Amino acid sequence: MTETHATISPGAPVFPPGRYGRRRAGGNRRRHILMAALALLVLVAALTAISVRLYHQYGDPAYDAQVITYTDITDNQVLVDFRVTLPPGGSAVCVLRARDRAGAEVAREQVTVTAGPGDRHVTTRHRLTTTARPFIGEVLRCQPSA
Repeated sequence: MTETHATISPGAPVFPPGRYGRRRAGGNRRRHILMAALALLVLVAALTAISVRLYHQYGDPAYDAQVITYTDITDNQVLVDFRVTLPPGGSAVCVLRARDRAGAEVAREQVTVTAGPGDRHVTTRHRLTTTARPFIGEVLRCQPSA
């Protein structure tokens, strides 16, 4: 039995020239690490921007709304009583909607609510005119009015 050069030499195997294409140089490791770090940095920045946008859109705890009741349901309206928590003397724009039994939206309106000088909680009643018989009335969100 004869031994070949590949079985005798320690370390990296020796391939016949031209058979397996060009081999990569081992010096690219630093560039790969930098590219991975840059990609991670871009990902963190994008997730931070998305988080800030969603917080401003949905997460302002100073403007909170709760539906107290929805009554007076007819074929084309629903009366929604709701309470809004906002800073004293502030005002908010609340988005109300009504849905039918299948969950389809049948009305949507914006309502401006203003607190008195010492009030943090404002109870409001609003009548939504609908395009079909509503099943539920709800407050989607309240945001500071501009």
